[in-house]
Amino acid sequence: MNNEIIDIIQRALNEDIPTIDISSHYLFHDEISTGVFIAKEEGILSGVDVCQETFRQVDSDTEFIAFKNNGDKVTKGEVFAEVKGKTKSILMSERIGLNFMQRMSGIATMTARFVKETEGTKAKIQDTRKTTPTLRILEKQAVRDGGGINHRMSLSEMVMLKDNHIAAAGSLTKAVNIVRKNLVKNIMIEVEVESVEAFKEALQTSANIIMLDNMDNESMRECVKLNKGKKILEASGNMTLERIHDVAKTGVDTISCGSLTHSYKSLDISLKF
Repeated sequence: MNNEIIDIIQRALNEDIPTIDISSHYLFHDEISTGVFIAKEEGILSGVDVCQETFRQVDSDTEFIAFKNNGDKVTKGEVFAEVKGKTKSILMSERIGLNFMQRMSGIATMTARFVKETEGTKAKIQDTRKTTPTLRILEKQAVRDGGGINHRMSLSEMVMLKDNHIAAAGSLTKAVNIVRKNLVKNIMIEVEVESVEAFKEALQTSANIIMLDNMDNESMRECVKLNKGKKILEASGNMTLERIHDVAKTGVDTISCGSLTHSYKSLDISLKF
């Protein structure tokens, strides 16, 4: 498992158990229990591996058996994993393991609903950087488990020139030219536009991706027609589940949805002995 994820789990456990679990420590010794994970509602699983690693970090002798994997669908009432080991170890691991898996499964489930709305089109659903600080790697994994794709992981990965970059530089064209002159060749440049006129300007630059930000569907269709496949087109802004299908039908390549990682509902999962 990725070392960054292992570190996140360790920090979460240290937060929850700074010394000992006084409830379990004074109640149990070496007793053994078996628990099952139950989906309390339908959804898409994510974070099963993260949950398993949580139990391993607390007690490496705990046996975690997953009947389903990340990206699999679960139905209400379905048992999808089992854990067996010292009772106190399971109880110490339970809350943090569930916290990770419930939240990641919530993101995966929401992503899958958005992806379903793009069926029959070429559009891909992608995330943004609107993630929980320090948990981005987990939330972006959850998006992938739900069938979406990841946008840039960080500011260091690719160039994105948004409205404030362009305003400070003086113009869209000037901003792209300055960056392209100093940029390593294999790094992509994305620019944000909010009108068809701005799109026309962006089309003449060396940008690789053009973000159509907060445009209506008619304007996006016009941009797709003008583009003629030259640039990658990304739709963004107010991308609700209700409008995703119509946006996808405009012909854009990707649709970025910040709500996937900032407005999801955790999937209801429980662990029962």
